[in-house]
Amino acid sequence: MTTQELIDLRTCIMEGRNRDALAIIDELDAMSKKDILIKIDSYLTVVLIHLIKNQVEGRLTNSWAASIRASIIKVQVLNLRPNKTSYYIKEDEWRKAIAQVIEAAIRDASVEALDGNCSPFQLKEMVETTQVTENALSLLSLIYAHQPEIIAAIIDDNLALLPGGEDWKFGKRNK
Repeated sequence: MTTQELIDLRTCIMEGRNRDALAIIDELDAMSKKDILIKIDSYLTVVLIHLIKNQVEGRLTNSWAASIRASIIKVQVLNLRPNKTSYYIKEDEWRKAIAQVIEAAIRDASVEALDGNCSPFQLKEMVETTQVTENALSLLSLIYAHQPEIIAAIIDDNLALLPGGEDWKFGKRNK
């Protein structure tokens, strides 16, 4: 919310221009929602990047697990509307959200996956997007079923099910 919008809103209220004031409030609400959705997309992209690297490398690192966990928790916090009873992105809408960012995630993952030795084009050929999507959906579903106080441990349990997850869980190093 900018200072000018607050001034305009105050002026509308003081002058009794309720319709204009409501229009400003609606515009501010739309801007706030758009900002939240952009942030959620950013965290979703981070999750996908690490799930892509996990899939093509068949391993899970502490760093990747920490990034996935933190991003899912941030999505949980951001996705809950202020009324604490509804969500910006409903559980059945994640597949569409993933589809909108997975190409960018593949391009970004190519910088790090396989020591950065693949172009985005090569990596795209290697990635099974259906499996990455299913893994992401499984993790995202946790935000609707678990309270923030316990979700980190539940995410970790789910990460242990990924390729290389058992080695990660028990501290075994890939050779």
